[in-house]
Amino acid sequence: MASSFGAANSAVTDHPKIQFPAFRGLRSSNSLSLFPRQHSVSVSSYRPSLIRAVATPAKHDTASGTKRSKVEIFKEQSNYIRYPLNEEMLTDAPNINEAATQMIKFHGSYQQYNRDDRGQRNYSFMLRTKNPCGKVSNELYLTMDDLADQFGIGTLRLTTRQTFQLHGVLKKDLKTVMSTIIKNMGSTLGACGDLNRNVLAPAAPFTRKDYLFAQQTAENIAALLTPQSGFYYDVWVDGERVMSAEPPEIVKARNDNSHGTNFSDSPEPIYGTQFLPRKFKIAVTVPTDNSVDILTNDIGVVIVSDNEGEPQGFNIYVGGGMGRTHRLETTFARLGEPLGYVPKEDILYAVKAIVVTQRENGRRDDRKYSRMKYLISSWGIEKFRSVVEQYYGKKFEPFQELPEWEFKSYLGWHEQGDGSLFCGLHVDNGRIGGKMKKTLREIIEKYNLSVRLTPNQNIILCDIRNAWKRPITTALAQAGLLQPRYVDPLNITAMACPAFPLCPLAITEAERGIPDILKRARDVFEKVGLKYNESVVIRVTGCPNGCARPYMAELGLVGDGPNSYQIWLGGRPNQTSLARSFMDKVKVQDLEKVLEPLFYHWKRRRQSKESFGDFTTRMGFEKLKELVNKWDGPELATSRFNLKLFADKETYEAMNELAKLQNKNAHQLAMEVIRNFVACQQNGKGE
Repeated sequence: MASSFGAANSAVTDHPKIQFPAFRGLRSSNSLSLFPRQHSVSVSSYRPSLIRAVATPAKHDTASGTKRSKVEIFKEQSNYIRYPLNEEMLTDAPNINEAATQMIKFHGSYQQYNRDDRGQRNYSFMLRTKNPCGKVSNELYLTMDDLADQFGIGTLRLTTRQTFQLHGVLKKDLKTVMSTIIKNMGSTLGACGDLNRNVLAPAAPFTRKDYLFAQQTAENIAALLTPQSGFYYDVWVDGERVMSAEPPEIVKARNDNSHGTNFSDSPEPIYGTQFLPRKFKIAVTVPTDNSVDILTNDIGVVIVSDNEGEPQGFNIYVGGGMGRTHRLETTFARLGEPLGYVPKEDILYAVKAIVVTQRENGRRDDRKYSRMKYLISSWGIEKFRSVVEQYYGKKFEPFQELPEWEFKSYLGWHEQGDGSLFCGLHVDNGRIGGKMKKTLREIIEKYNLSVRLTPNQNIILCDIRNAWKRPITTALAQAGLLQPRYVDPLNITAMACPAFPLCPLAITEAERGIPDILKRARDVFEKVGLKYNESVVIRVTGCPNGCARPYMAELGLVGDGPNSYQIWLGGRPNQTSLARSFMDKVKVQDLEKVLEPLFYHWKRRRQSKESFGDFTTRMGFEKLKELVNKWDGPELATSRFNLKLFADKETYEAMNELAKLQNKNAHQLAMEVIRNFVACQQNGKGE
C-alpha cells in the first residue's frame, strides 16, 4: 500500500534533477500567438513512473512575477494531483493537510468536520459521484446504498448536478469506498476541483431522438474533458484503470492539436499541470426543456433539430455561474449569453476551444474571480468569441431562434416511448434515508431498475413494465413517496444545499431549515388567501456560493449570518432571469414580516397569470420595500374557520386542537388527512 500512495511523490519532490519552473501563466504547445511564447520544461525520466512536468499558458512578458493563488502552487507541485495526497493517505491522522485537502477535490471528495460538535474536530469526508445526465446503473445504485450504511451516515444525498453525495466517510475507509465505487461502474473523478464537473442533461429516459442525442452528447463531453493522467486510479486502485473503451471521435477530438489547444507529450493534453483556474460546469438540453437550469452553466448546449426532428447542430450559451461573495459587488451571479451555433459534428471541438480559452485567460491570482463568467464580463462576448474561434478554427454561425423555456420536473408516471414506463419521485432536498431509502432499494433491487438523478434533487425509476406499476405505486406510497399531486406545490420546486452541520462554508441553515420555512410560507399563503395549487420557486442556501442556485429563484434565501438570510426576488418559474438582492440580514424568525406583505400584494395586484417573480420585478423593489415597511397585516376574514372544509364550528375547533399538537393549523391538518386518504384509495388503481 505504501508504494501505491507514495511512489510518484518522491520522484517529484526529492530528485535533485527535477525543478518546477516559475509559473508564467498557462501556455499550450503550438498555441496561438495571442501572447509571447513560453518554452516547455523538460524533466528527467529517471524512473518509469515519473510524469513529465509540462508548462502551461503565459499571458504577458512580465508574467513571471504574476501573483498566484495558493491552490495554483499546490497544483504545480502535485505531480498531476497525486502529491501530497498519496503521502497523507498513509498517515494515522484522521485528517489530511491543506495541500492534500485541495488535491482530493479533483478526486471527488471534500474534507469536512461536524460543526455541531464542540471541542475536538471530528473529521470525515464527503464523496461526490460523477454521473453524466444523472444516469445510474442498478449495480451502482445498490452499491451507493450499501456504502451509505456501511461507511457513511446512513443517507444518500441527491445533488443539484445529478450526482450522489455520500457524507461521513472516515479517512481510514476512503480507499475502500473509492475503490468499491470504481469497481461497480461508478466514478468520483472530477466531481469537484478545478476542472469540468458533472455534465447535466435532461434526466427523463424518453426514446425521442433529441433527448437521446442530448444525453449522448453530455456523455461525450464528459469523456472528452475527463483527466487522462491516471492520478485517480493510482491513488485509489493502485493504478488499475477501470474504464470502458471510448468512441474514436472522442479520442480524435481530445488529441487534435490543429489550433494549438493541447500540451504536446503531456499526460493531460487539455489540462496540463495546472488544470483550469476554477470549477467548470456544462449542461446539454433540448429546446423548451429547462430542467437543467441551462443559463447557470459555464457552457450551455442546446440541440437544434430540423422539421423531421433530426438533430442538426447546437446553440451554445457561455458565461453563466452562481457563486458570489456577500458585500463584494465585483462578484456576482451571471446568466449565460448566446455565443453561436455549430454543426453537430463540431460540438466537441467547440467545447474544447471554449475550455482552452478559459484555461489560458481565466484569472489564477484570486479565486473569487476565476470563473469564466468574469473573463467574459471583462472582455465582452465579441472578444471572447473571437478568441474561441481561433482555437476552434472556424467562425461560429448565428445563434438559432429557440422557443420559450419551461421547467420540467418529470415527476409521476410517464411513457418512455419504448413500451416501458418511468416514475419520477420527489425527494425533499434530495435526502434519501430511513423508510424511503429502504423501500427504494427494495424496489430497485427487486425489479432490476436503473435510475436517473435530476438537477432538482429528485430521482427517476426507469424501464418499468406496465404490470409493475400497481405494486410499485403501493410500495412507494407506503414509504411516503407520493404522486406529485399529493405533494405540496411549494415543495415540488424548492431546493436547499446541505449547509450545516458538515459544510465548512455554511453561515446558517439550509437543508435542515427549509422544511419549517416552506411550512411557514404555506401558512402565509393561507393567511393572505392564496390557493393551495399556487406556488413560488423557493431556494435556500447557507452561504452565497449558490449551490442550490438561489439567484434563479422567485424567492431566494441566502445565508448572511447566524439565523439570518439575504432575500432575493425576481427569478422566474422557467429559470430564465436572475433574481436581485432585496433585503439583507432578515432573521429567520422575522420572515413572515417580509413574506406576508409580498404574498398579500401579489394576490391582489398581480396581472393575469403573473408569477410572483415577474410581479416583484414589475412592481420594483422601492415600492415593495415601502409595502413591507408599512405592513400591519391582512384584513381579517369575517369567518375564522373554512366553510369549504368544515360544516360546523365545532368540527373546526376539534380539528384545530388536534392540529396544534402537530404545530399545524386546522386547514393544513384537514388537507393532509384528505390527501392521504385519497392517495390510499388511488393506490393500485392506475393513478
